[in-house]
Amino acid sequence: MNQKALHVLEYDKIIEKLTEHATSEPGKKLCRELVPSSDIKEIRKNQEKTKDAISRIFKKGSTNFGDNKDFQGILKALKIGSALDMAALLKLAAFLDNVNRVKTYGRPQRDDEERDSLSESFEMLEPLTFVSAEIRRCIISEDEMSSDASPALKHIRRGMMLTNDRIHEQLGKIINGSMRTYLQDTVVTMRGDRYCIPVRAEYKSQINGIVHDQSSSGSTLFIEPQAIVELNNKLREMILQETAEIEKILAELSLKVAEHVDSIKYNADIMTDLDFVFAKASYALEINAITPVFNEQHAFDIKKGRHPLIDKDKVVPIDVYAGRDFDMLIITGPNTGGKTVTLKTVGLLTLMGQAGLAIPAGDRSELSVFTEVYADIGDEQSIEQSLSTFSSHMTNCVSILEKADENSLCLFDELGAGTDPTEGAALAISILNDLHERKIRTMATTHYSELKVYALNTPGIKNASCEFDVESLKPTYKLLIGIPGKSNAFAISSKLGLPDRIIEAAKEQIGTEDKKFEDLLADLEKSRKTIESESLEIAQYKKEVEELKTQLEEKTYKLDKQRDEIIRKANEEARDILQEAKDVADETIRTFRKAGPDATMQDLERARTSVGQKISDKNKSISKKVEKPKETHPILKESQLKLGETVKIVSMGLKGTISSKPDKDGYLFVQCGIMRTKANIRDLVLVQDEDGKAAMKKFYGRNTSSSGGKMDLSRSANIRTEINLIGKNSDDALAALDKYLDDAYMSHLNNVRVVHGKGAGILRQAVHQYLKGVPYVKSFKLGEFGEGDAGVTIVTFIK
Repeated sequence: MNQKALHVLEYDKIIEKLTEHATSEPGKKLCRELVPSSDIKEIRKNQEKTKDAISRIFKKGSTNFGDNKDFQGILKALKIGSALDMAALLKLAAFLDNVNRVKTYGRPQRDDEERDSLSESFEMLEPLTFVSAEIRRCIISEDEMSSDASPALKHIRRGMMLTNDRIHEQLGKIINGSMRTYLQDTVVTMRGDRYCIPVRAEYKSQINGIVHDQSSSGSTLFIEPQAIVELNNKLREMILQETAEIEKILAELSLKVAEHVDSIKYNADIMTDLDFVFAKASYALEINAITPVFNEQHAFDIKKGRHPLIDKDKVVPIDVYAGRDFDMLIITGPNTGGKTVTLKTVGLLTLMGQAGLAIPAGDRSELSVFTEVYADIGDEQSIEQSLSTFSSHMTNCVSILEKADENSLCLFDELGAGTDPTEGAALAISILNDLHERKIRTMATTHYSELKVYALNTPGIKNASCEFDVESLKPTYKLLIGIPGKSNAFAISSKLGLPDRIIEAAKEQIGTEDKKFEDLLADLEKSRKTIESESLEIAQYKKEVEELKTQLEEKTYKLDKQRDEIIRKANEEARDILQEAKDVADETIRTFRKAGPDATMQDLERARTSVGQKISDKNKSISKKVEKPKETHPILKESQLKLGETVKIVSMGLKGTISSKPDKDGYLFVQCGIMRTKANIRDLVLVQDEDGKAAMKKFYGRNTSSSGGKMDLSRSANIRTEINLIGKNSDDALAALDKYLDDAYMSHLNNVRVVHGKGAGILRQAVHQYLKGVPYVKSFKLGEFGEGDAGVTIVTFIK
């Protein structure tokens, strides 16, 4: 990948961020050396590793590789038989302990846990715990060897301790005895590795011993008394023996470690690679990134893509795609609208994906593999090289045209800018046309209207624009593919206070064709917003339909369950009744048989009466009284009640007016003539609801009640404020409208929306003609901007 594109697209800053997440120096080195790959197998393998590392961090948290160092020098010394010092051995021990922790981290938490792309790496780590344990047993710190490292060292150090004790004992007798008056101070000092006492120079001859040093003034001599010379010599020999033994122990430890040089090197390589992978995963979590899907068709589809170097709480996600239905995207729009950021986002996410990094985008975002990414973004004018803005851009374009092929992605910012607009636009079109004919995936930003027309008229090329809110003079940073953008220079200037006469004069300077084109863009933008608004409404309706469908399915399921339970109980009861009937019949037969031929009629009558009584009792027990269903009415809400509103108290059959608001339990006062009655809101019904049937009959001269003479209030309580007639013929549409308006008026709606669409206007005319004849329609009008325009009629009812 060319270094210029990496720098222009700020890939180096991504690498700096990534490096901060590595915990070992070898891991940081791998991060700094990371470059995008063009091998799709390698890319997919690296992406899978990053994804699996993210999953492990979610499940177990992160791990640390900080004790992994660059051991090349140490391992090379071990291979040639050199002995390591205590510091080097302790570094190896710490590394092996780190390997052991990482291996433990990588073990599955359950026996049935699935393997991933990192399982093999964790399994191949060899902690060599016996080696690290032996080093820890022998070495306490970088400067201290344990006395238990060997029996010989322990014996030597015991002898040194005893000799030290004897030396201090002898010196104690000297400095505290008769020679005390000859001493400058009653202390024991060291000169070199020999114990001495400070003697005044004038008493030198009074103390038998060896002079090792004198003070700077010459008044004090440091003398080793003869009595401890032999002991000092012995201590010196022991120190030499200790040093030799320590060197021997280090040599033996180094020899043991040298037996596992290859394993240590292999561990270091795996630890470095794991640190590198987990650094990518950690960075992915920081920027809320996902693993993209890769294809080989040179097509990308980035959903909710975010530039990783912009604050994730402030950046506006974009949806951008190209490569399938079209291979070139021309982005237009005002300055500071996000055109350049869009280019950089596509280029940078492509580089990140090919480097095995997760990208800050939505799920199922798709990238492709490009062997090269070329970018001409920014102004690289140079005084030293006598390059103007146009010259620097054109130099880059020449280089890109020479090197780019169908496996490349080319990004141009303000193509053809910096020179005469007419010539610049012509050059830009020629450059883009050459790239288009060579099937090179290209994205370019521009202000030239000629390029917008070129994109509209050329198959395989799409316009796109960065949305701008003229009212607030702020960009929304939303990318709209398929819609060319306006520069909005006149609108922005007017908002900023430029006099209208100047703006009008400027408009006169623009050609007729340009004016028509700009007007066309304005109409397209207006239509887009209308469609977008209606799409949101349709989506909301779909959601509501789905919710109602779910509720219906749940109710159906419950009803089916209840039905099955009722049938099951009925079958059981029927079985019991049949069994009891059989028992009664058997008993009756037995009774008649027992009576014999001599039985009198009175006896037989008593038996028959007894059987009849049992059957009658059973009939009474299984019979159920069918009660007349109670008349119900919809429960009113507090918002539906107003002071002075006429209501009926259902339980009392009285009508009155509301004289107070309901309390927390729903009780309120109703004035019924001279009587003021307290009633609950659940026992009230609005009088116009009862009189609704008569009102509708008056309007239409027909019966509008449901079966049983009662209004279908449950239906009107759920009536919507809009009906959609799009797609229906006039007859079906008017039939549906007729029923809907009845329900809406009975539900006390003030106004409703009738969506009939624009089209040829036939359905709209039929609706308007019908509305003129509806007696309870007060007025109707077409929707305003934002309400659906000519595709919607707003109907207002008579109150």
